[in-house]
Amino acid sequence: MTSSVDLDHRQPPFDLLSVDQLARLQRSTDLVYFAAGEASLQEGSASTAVFVIYRGRFQALRITSEGTRENFSEYGPGDVIGAFSVMTGKARYTYEALEQSLCFAIDAAAFLKAQKDNPAFAAWFLEGLSAKRQMLAAQDRPGELAQAMLTRVGDAQLAPALFLNKDSTLREARLEMKRLGVSCALVPDTQLGPGILTRTDLLDALALDDRSPNDPIAPLLRRPLVGVRPQEVLFQALVSMTEHHVERVVVQDGAQILGTIGMAEVLSHYSSHSHLIGLQLARASRVEDVRAAALRIPDLVRSLHAQGARISFLTELVSALNGRVLARLWELMVPAPWRDQICLLVLGSEGRREQILKTDQDNALILPEGLDWPELNDTMIDFGNELQACGWPPCPGGVMVRNPHWRHDLSHWRTSIAHWSRSSDPQALLDFAITVDARPVAGHLDFFESLRATFFDAARNDVVLHHFAAAALAFHTPLTLFGNLKAGDQGTDIKRGGVFPLVHGLRTLALRHGVPDRNSFRRAEGVAAAGGMSEQLARDVQQALSVFLRLRLSQQLETARQGQTPDNFLRIAQLRRLDRELLRDALGVVDSFKSLLRRTFHL
Repeated sequence: MTSSVDLDHRQPPFDLLSVDQLARLQRSTDLVYFAAGEASLQEGSASTAVFVIYRGRFQALRITSEGTRENFSEYGPGDVIGAFSVMTGKARYTYEALEQSLCFAIDAAAFLKAQKDNPAFAAWFLEGLSAKRQMLAAQDRPGELAQAMLTRVGDAQLAPALFLNKDSTLREARLEMKRLGVSCALVPDTQLGPGILTRTDLLDALALDDRSPNDPIAPLLRRPLVGVRPQEVLFQALVSMTEHHVERVVVQDGAQILGTIGMAEVLSHYSSHSHLIGLQLARASRVEDVRAAALRIPDLVRSLHAQGARISFLTELVSALNGRVLARLWELMVPAPWRDQICLLVLGSEGRREQILKTDQDNALILPEGLDWPELNDTMIDFGNELQACGWPPCPGGVMVRNPHWRHDLSHWRTSIAHWSRSSDPQALLDFAITVDARPVAGHLDFFESLRATFFDAARNDVVLHHFAAAALAFHTPLTLFGNLKAGDQGTDIKRGGVFPLVHGLRTLALRHGVPDRNSFRRAEGVAAAGGMSEQLARDVQQALSVFLRLRLSQQLETARQGQTPDNFLRIAQLRRLDRELLRDALGVVDSFKSLLRRTFHL
């Protein structure tokens, strides 16, 4: 029997088929159901069908000789599984459903006939399988590994070369390494040739050889240097380190030493560039260096998103990097006498660790009582300008450290929070909501801990929670009476219709039940654990939020690629049919979540 729904003809690789070829394939396609834990394919077996996931998730796993299960990857809607088994007669993995799932099952003979009739359709699978076979041993994604194989050493992130005198002491060498953020030092010598001292050599000398911190470094130097040329690829640097049993090599262009590169930098190219950005931030000695690192984060987002990184993981990673950017700028731009007396907070989505692309500057300060720093305002204006240069646009509502309204001491913050919690003014409630998600990122971090309890004390006021819950219901879910997607001229505003009701509703429930987490995904778990919603609804809410953030990010990245300003609108016509199905289901979850809020707060 044929399925009551059709394969998405716009989805690769089915968009390569002609109308007649697709029709023939569709006639040999069923829609099949798999229960959670059920396997669609068994490792080593042939398959009678190629499966295209319609709804649900599968994991690819292998049973080792010891009987343990190794999970290699996960697959979701739109992904194709089983093609390798049909083409070779043997599945490489067991594909097991992680939840109740629906799949299109394309008859194996019809699939092979489509490949025979359409070389481009066949090449899609053959080339992909070839790349995967070549890189299977590395257990990595083809795109990232290929990039590391082709990236030149000179184009990679090098550690700066630290040159010392051979009479320098062990203490002086360690202090200089720490200052520059490097793990080795080089010592020129016209007679013996240049030598290298690594941090490991230094620590071994102190801890194992009973050397004094005041001893000279000359006896510890190792020669000759192991070097690579900037024209060589990263893979060659990895080979050199492996061959010589070292974890760092010198990059030399003739007699000139450009820097060093280590195992960590090379291996980071095989997974993601996040470690490289972290290294760049750790070594930044100027705001320009921090800016250069910050401006690389969108490329990291684009790369990881293209590889199918989970949204919840992606938001955590980007937030961690953003926090390091802010902290490093703080160290470089705020004078030492004031740096550790003031606490820098990030608010809103950055505070919740949910901002992926930089949307605006939501930040604030907690000041010490009676601070006397005349240059505070000018420094914060400069700080905000540098954040803008790093990719954070100014906040349209003025929620920024350059605005005195968002710079207060602890007593003033407590007074403001108490006022906001007793007010029905929309702006006061908005200020309260933004600040609830605050997170300290630099300066006197302990300042904020004493303020956290103030929010929950203020939230015990049923009036403010009632207003919060009502705000979560303010925007209509963009679904018609019959469950179809609604879109205006600009598209569907997914922030108003989907993200905000879930995020703000979870914030409200978290305050009501005393859940301390800021992140929406963890708030859902905490509220469920506290009895504020069912575990099933909590899981549905998490998945729905992931769908909204993923689809929005996809369109924001495409909009940015076209040189336009990203926004919160989804262009429904540009979505794959499977994505439209997921979006429709996710918006249905929003309606269910709103019903919970109405019941809980008697709205």
